[in-house]
Amino acid sequence: MEPAASEESRYTYEQHKETADWLLDHTKHRPSLAIICGSGLGGLADQVKDPVVFNYTDIPNFPQSTVTGHAGKLVFGTLAGVSCVVMKGRFHMYEGYPLWKVTFPVRIFRLLGAGTLIVTNAAGGLNRRYQVGDIMVIRDHINMPGLAGINPLSGPCDERFGPRFPAMSDAYDEQLRGLALAVGKELGYGPSLHEGVYCTLGGPNYETIAECRFLQQLGADAVGMSTVPEVLVARHCGLRVFGFSLITNKSVLEYGTREKANHAEVLEAGRQAAVKLERLVSVLLERMKGKGLV
Repeated sequence: MEPAASEESRYTYEQHKETADWLLDHTKHRPSLAIICGSGLGGLADQVKDPVVFNYTDIPNFPQSTVTGHAGKLVFGTLAGVSCVVMKGRFHMYEGYPLWKVTFPVRIFRLLGAGTLIVTNAAGGLNRRYQVGDIMVIRDHINMPGLAGINPLSGPCDERFGPRFPAMSDAYDEQLRGLALAVGKELGYGPSLHEGVYCTLGGPNYETIAECRFLQQLGADAVGMSTVPEVLVARHCGLRVFGFSLITNKSVLEYGTREKANHAEVLEAGRQAAVKLERLVSVLLERMKGKGLV
């Protein structure tokens, strides 16, 4: 279970605003879009033009990344002509952070003026059709920690951010999903581009074979240890959300195999396939801008 946090230890609205105001005072950029980069996918941040880069350690109230593959930098600039802010490294519950701290940056993005959040992650493929290097557009999610009562929206609700009981039946924007699938088809990604359901677990261990089979039965196509808490908070505060999973390993589903998931292989697979994802995001942003969606 997520450790109980005292009321005093939770971020206040004023602390969120302090952080957002500090960032606005230190950059001329005014982002309309935010991107959170998953394990090994920080290359998106390297594509940003006219970058202004902040180390997490220098930003007031900001948590710190502790995981290999998460650089711990916040990058402002433009990507495909769109003013954006990119998290090069996210936070996770398995690092020991409560979920209200994991999701702190999302509310900062809202206060900065962003209207859309793109989330990316490295995920294990549960769907037997998925291959390493494939991209899955997230249609929906299964929040396993949330089903056990571990949710970043638990506790006091500050309605300056959003309502007590936000709906999640439309968590991932249908229009953006359709646009991404169309762009992927144009780019020739065809058989390696899917739409499916992402399941989040607490980590840090990878899944057992029995757990993978169970998640398949629930309808999950890919599994990971992130993303969903950020999406919950983003939707709570009114952000439009779109998400990608890069399939960096195939989940182990059979007994008697010597295959094992490990973080080094996940990062390497991410590096090898990241160029494809970066191209997809870049063209998607161009189309979003052209349609007035960002």
